[in-house]
Order: sequence, then C-alpha cells, then structure tokens
Amino acid sequence: MTASPDIQLILASASPRRLDLLAQIGITPSSVVPAEIDETPLKAEQPRVLAGRLAELKAREVAKIAIGSFVIGADTVVACGRRALPKAEDEDQARRCLTLLSGRRHRVYGGVCLISPDGSARTRIVMTAVQFKRLTKQELDGYLSSGEWYGKAGGYAVQGLAACFVKQINGSYSNVVGLPLYEVAQMLNGAGYPTDPGACDVR
Repeated sequence: MTASPDIQLILASASPRRLDLLAQIGITPSSVVPAEIDETPLKAEQPRVLAGRLAELKAREVAKIAIGSFVIGADTVVACGRRALPKAEDEDQARRCLTLLSGRRHRVYGGVCLISPDGSARTRIVMTAVQFKRLTKQELDGYLSSGEWYGKAGGYAVQGLAACFVKQINGSYSNVVGLPLYEVAQMLNGAGYPTDPGACDVR
C-alpha cells in the first residue's frame, strides 16, 4: 500500500550527514527531530546489538510526538573486535580510537529503524568492514588538529580527511558515513512510503 502524499517523514537525528545521504536518493524529510536518549552501552552488549537498540530507541522516542508519521531512527557504531568505540568528544579520546584502529580491520555497524504511521517497526542492522593503513605520528597528529573527529564514531569521518587512511572497504560505504542507503530505500518502499523512482532503482 502506498502512503498518502501528505504523510510526513521525520528523521530522528540531528546529523547533517544523514540528511545529505537521504538527499542522494531523492528523499527530503518533512522535519528533523533529534531524539534525546541515553546512548550508554549496556553491560556486555555487543556492538551490533547496540546499533540496532539505539536506532530503535531514537525512532520510538520521536514517534511518541510524531503520531501518524513515518519516523527513521539510525545509529552508527564502530567496533574493534567486540569493543564498541565511542563517539569522540575530546582529542585524547579520538587519539585512543585512531591508535587502536591503525593498521587494523574494524567493523562499522549501522542500525536503522523505521516506524510506520500505524506504529509498526522495521529494524535493519548493516555491517561494513573497513581496513585502515598504519598511521604515522605525523598523520595522526595532523588529523587530530583538523577537529574533524569531533562527535564521530570511532573518531573519524570516512567522507573527509580520513579517507586517505582507508585501504579497503567491504560493504556499504554510505553505512560508514552514517546511513545504509540501499536498506533505507528498501525499508521505505516496503512500508509504502513513496520514494523518487528516478533517484534510486531499488528493484
């Protein structure tokens, strides 16, 4: 069933990256309503589970005030082994993350939850494997001085200066940026939300 054209789509995230990514596939949310939730991992919680849980929490929190709308919640978790790395909030934290990722393969989990106007929820978790080169002290110091790491999961933004650190990506690139676009388009189409067929063919 196709949704009425006056049904709204709310993005439960303040991330400008996610807005830009949605625009790439011809989707412009009616509004952006950041969800205020506690993002602290639960005891022994796996990174994959964390990404899905936080995405759903964000979507459900905003859906409480956006009744009758489509709501998209999303979260990105960078994992090194079984350890979920934080969204870097200071330079020391970013340095620890990047030092840990240097020369190693890590995983990026993207959780997406779509709540439909009838209250039903769909959740997907997408994993992308990323291989970093071994970072020199000069490269690490230079990146930290840029400030680009602030608020980024794992302390880096793959779409920015850190692109030169990435040797290989297996899986969805947009997932590493902040939103797995293929899966989002599939979820919206499956829920009956009209997407622009000229922007992205998801057959």
